[in-house]
Amino acid sequence: MVLCSKQIVSYKGEKMKEYNTSEMAKEFNIHPNTVRFYEDIEFLPKIPRKENGYRTYNQIHFEQLKLIRIGLKSELLQNGLRKQVIDIIKASAKGKYNEALELARIHLESINKEEKNAAEAIEIVENNFLKEIAEYSKTYTRKQVADYLELTIDTLRNWELNGLLRIKRKENGYRIYNEDDIKRIKIIRSLRCANFSLSAILRLLGNLDNDNNVDIKHIIDTPKENEDIVSVCDKLLTSLTNAKDECNKMIIQIKKMKKIK
Repeated sequence: MVLCSKQIVSYKGEKMKEYNTSEMAKEFNIHPNTVRFYEDIEFLPKIPRKENGYRTYNQIHFEQLKLIRIGLKSELLQNGLRKQVIDIIKASAKGKYNEALELARIHLESINKEEKNAAEAIEIVENNFLKEIAEYSKTYTRKQVADYLELTIDTLRNWELNGLLRIKRKENGYRIYNEDDIKRIKIIRSLRCANFSLSAILRLLGNLDNDNNVDIKHIIDTPKENEDIVSVCDKLLTSLTNAKDECNKMIIQIKKMKKIK
């Protein structure tokens, strides 16, 4: 509750409270410049000014700022998820609440798809890591593996440099890949396609190399305490769950704003 707001102003025929920039910023624990920035990037409806040039915000602006703060909690960027959130916010700022609700529904579907991809990737790990490999397996060159798995040589090189792969070499220095390596690469590819980070995959593979009976979902979603930098994709499952919760909150908030309008 904003205690220092002015009493009321008229907005589209309804009586609403009036706020200044500092009051809005204080209520949401952000800097006044952040509120002005949201105005500049069209996250807020048009803000009227007094004769002295000061901005005056009403309940519509207040509720829109709530929507912004909910939407921007999500740190997921992959596959256009962040752009979807921005489109929702901008549609709401223009008073196009039905459009914003439809965009939010699409966003929720996108998150569900990402969750499904992540679950399928984990299932691939569970089904393939314990698969027995023939004792006398065929070997392949790096180019053959890249062509077979539809990957670039640079991708294979990157995964090796990041510790995900440990490839044996011939006496002449050329790498030789066996069936076990291909199985491991398929697992890495599936997890990367589901947007798990290299750090999360390395953490998982390191644990599986020592113990096949580890809790895969827990390991891949739980960064170690000594990991200095943790990205959203280092705990992708949790981030997707949070994003779904935030999307549902956005839908509730837009419906509330639609009633105010």
